[in-house]
Amino acid sequence: MRALQFGIFIYDGVEPIDLATFGVLSMARRIAPEIAICTIAPHPGLVTLANGLKVTADFGIDDAPVCDLVIVTGGPTWTAQANSPATVDYIRRVHASRRIASVCTGGMILAASGVLDGAPATTKREVVPPETSPIEVMRAIYPQIDVREAVLVEGPGGVVTGGGVTLCIDTTLHLIASMLGEHVAQETARIMEYQRAWRANREGFAPVAGA
Repeated sequence: MRALQFGIFIYDGVEPIDLATFGVLSMARRIAPEIAICTIAPHPGLVTLANGLKVTADFGIDDAPVCDLVIVTGGPTWTAQANSPATVDYIRRVHASRRIASVCTGGMILAASGVLDGAPATTKREVVPPETSPIEVMRAIYPQIDVREAVLVEGPGGVVTGGGVTLCIDTTLHLIASMLGEHVAQETARIMEYQRAWRANREGFAPVAGA
């Protein structure tokens, strides 16, 4: 069976909890061993996440492998990536040839690249006052995007944007379901002991799928 390559885009300042995307895929490999995972950053090597956690990116955007899906993570430094010509160009290239998704404020980076124009999308909502909610920033800066408040939004071409922080788990499970089958996602949620939380999130903060 052909390997299914997932890439997780990280950068200095990413919230460590957004690496739950990697964790969910890691658990899913127990059910679907054809899953392959790599981390991609603006440059390969050391990446310092928010509050000091250090990880090593497998690849930079110039030598990254072709991925079936790239998930863009979020963090308080999303603005630097949104203003980086190299990063937004990489996102456009991935979008043109494969699938791309985001979690949390990674959606703001997708917005800056233009791949969300004319489509529904979401991003992080909750902040510590007096911070401005990123979802309100998305509405203000990118009026061409149909901003929704949801667990996740799937737009045209399979572009998926996820809500904030722990909703990255739900978004990754949704992506697994769409690429490997609902049974793989459900079994992954079961072995993660996340079934009730996943169901509660979908019932209380409904996804917008297939928009």
